[in-house]
Amino acid sequence: MTDRRSALVTGVTGQDGAYLVALLLGKGYEVHGLARNAAAFDRHRLDNPDAEKALFHLHDIDLTRTAEIRNLVAKVKPDEIYNLAAQSHVPTSFAEPEWTMEVNAAAPIRLMEALIDIGLSRHTKVFQAASSEIFGEATGCLINERSPMSSRNPYAVSKHRAYEASLKFRSGNGLFVVNGFLFNHESPYRSPAFVTRKISRAVAAWAKGGREPLRLGNLDARRDWGHARDYVEGMWLALQHGQPDDYVFATGENHSVRQFVELAFAEAGCRIRWQGAGVEEVGYDSEKGEKLVEVDPAFFRPDDIPATMGDASKARRLLKWRPRIGFAALVREMVRFDMGLTD
Repeated sequence: MTDRRSALVTGVTGQDGAYLVALLLGKGYEVHGLARNAAAFDRHRLDNPDAEKALFHLHDIDLTRTAEIRNLVAKVKPDEIYNLAAQSHVPTSFAEPEWTMEVNAAAPIRLMEALIDIGLSRHTKVFQAASSEIFGEATGCLINERSPMSSRNPYAVSKHRAYEASLKFRSGNGLFVVNGFLFNHESPYRSPAFVTRKISRAVAAWAKGGREPLRLGNLDARRDWGHARDYVEGMWLALQHGQPDDYVFATGENHSVRQFVELAFAEAGCRIRWQGAGVEEVGYDSEKGEKLVEVDPAFFRPDDIPATMGDASKARRLLKWRPRIGFAALVREMVRFDMGLTD
C-alpha cells in the first residue's frame, strides 16, 4: 500500500502532455499516460527520466476505445485525470468535423460516464481541457469565465459540447470536474502544424542556409500566446483547489502573427522590412533585400477570429496562478530550440 498519488493523462504525446507528465513526476505522482501513438512520446522531455521511469506507465490506447479506457481506469483508480487528448487543429476540424466531435466531445463524455459507473465519481478529480475558441470573436475584449460563448468552427463546437456535459456531470452526479479555458499556448514541443512552430522552424531553416520563403496567412491575426509549461501548472493547481470550478488561463495580452515573425527572425540576427499590403505583402531582409515571408491566401481560415485576449484574474485570485514566461522569451526559446541552441 502506498500514499503516492496517481494521475492518468490522455493525449500524452502532445506538448501539454509532455510538460504535465514532467510536472507530476516531479511532484512524486505515479503517472499513466495514454496516447494513440505511444511510440511518439519522447521520454527525453521528462525532467529526470532515469529516476522517474518506474513511475511513468505509457499505454497505447485511443480515447475512443471505450472498453479499454474503462478497464484501465477501473484498474488504476487514478486520483486525478487530465483529459488533454483532442483534435486541436482548427483547419483540420473543418475537413474532419465528425472525427473532431468524436475525439473532443463524445470521448470525454464517455470517460466521465465511466467514472460514475465504476463508482469513482467521489474519488477521481477530472481536468477537462477546454479552449478559448469556445468564446468565438471578442475583438478588443478581455474574455473571462462569464463571457458569452459563440463557437465559430467545428473544433470550438466540439469543445463546447464537452464543457456543457461536464457541468451536468458536476451538478447532477457530484463529479469533481474542472474546465480550463486554455488560450493559445506554445512551446518547442508544439506541432509544426501550428503557425508558431511553423515560424520557428522556418527561421531555423533560414539560419542554416535555407532560402525558401515562409508562407503565412493573416499576418495581423492577434492571439493571447503563453507558454505550455505555465499552463499545465494551472491545470494541476485547479485540481488541488477545494471545490471544482472553471478557469480561464491566459496572459492578458495579445500579439500579432507579424510580431511573432519579427521577433523570431530577430533572434536569428535578421530584421524584417515589410512591403506591400494584403495578399501582396512581403517581408524582406532589411539589409540584403532577400524575400523571407510572403502571404498565401491558402492559409486563411474560412471563419477566422481576428483577435483573442483572456482575463485570468480568477485563476490568479483562487489558484495563485500566473504566467511566468513572457511573449518574447517564448519566441526566443522556440527559435533557439529549432536552431539546436541551448541557453
